[in-house]
Amino acid sequence: MMANLTQSLEIPKRGMPVTIITGFLGSGKTTLLNQILSNRQDLKVAVLVNEFGDIDIDSQLLVSIDQDMVELSNGCICCTINDGLVDAVYSVLEKSDRIDYMVIETTGIADPLPIMLTFLGTELRDLTHLDSVITLVDASEFTPEHFDSEAALKQIIYGDIILLNKTDLVAAEQVDELERQIHAMKEKARLIRCQNGDVPLPLILDVGYNNPEAYADLVQDEIEQTQHDRDHDHHAHDHHAHEHHHHHSDHLDNDGFVSVSYCSDRPFSLRKFEEWLDTLPANVFRAKGLLWFTQSPHKHIFQLSGKRCTLDVEAWGKVSPSNQIVVIGRQLNPEEIRHQLTICEAA
Repeated sequence: MMANLTQSLEIPKRGMPVTIITGFLGSGKTTLLNQILSNRQDLKVAVLVNEFGDIDIDSQLLVSIDQDMVELSNGCICCTINDGLVDAVYSVLEKSDRIDYMVIETTGIADPLPIMLTFLGTELRDLTHLDSVITLVDASEFTPEHFDSEAALKQIIYGDIILLNKTDLVAAEQVDELERQIHAMKEKARLIRCQNGDVPLPLILDVGYNNPEAYADLVQDEIEQTQHDRDHDHHAHDHHAHEHHHHHSDHLDNDGFVSVSYCSDRPFSLRKFEEWLDTLPANVFRAKGLLWFTQSPHKHIFQLSGKRCTLDVEAWGKVSPSNQIVVIGRQLNPEEIRHQLTICEAA
């Protein structure tokens, strides 16, 4: 169990350590994030999340200071990356409360390199240090071609630690073959097998695995581009000390995927929703949401990854019941999906 750690987490002061959590759609990033927050001992952790979609489902599942900063029930904070990664990091660094560690959860379709270079090649390198990039892989779904996604392969290539998650869902021989495939893509990859993101924190936090020298040429390009942007901004207008339009910080590559969001204040019919699930096309890779059914007074946390679907139940609490869903895939027809979900509403 993670609670029985054989060594405590003692984070030395050399700039705030940063861990980037990446991995393809449905690989278990938010589950790992919750494991970190539940087993962090006395560390004060800042979490930065980036959603691919109009509805922020993940931060609602993570257990307000202002619009973009949420205070979590365990004393940590969660910041949404809206206007740019650099500004989001500064919003954490400028807080008066002590923060020991920063964890960034990327979208499932993000190339992690631009995020890494933001810490290695901007002014943030003097205030933080990039400890490692953790890549989660769904052992039951991953293939070398992984949905023809370049981002999925870059998540492997740039990962300092690769967690083979959900190994309980497949035979050991399949996991062995997956390890061979990953080693073929990334020689000397650090692989850890796990289930439900359950990994002792000393194996993944403050490990010092990221090597800036390996990215020296890319970092130099980043510094030159940042200086060019800053010079341009200086001639264009006056600006805040750390306000700039950084070409990497301001977007996370979506690799051609489309996100469709749907909200409704009317409950669904469970039967109609099940029928909708049965008709989902193969090009839907991920869906998640908070659901309200006429047949139940409870909130249903909906997760779909590949061919697997789960519905977990909990109370709505003080929040008014509603339906909030995000569907992610390639070549989707947003209007058709929204129309189909409207049909799920109870008569």
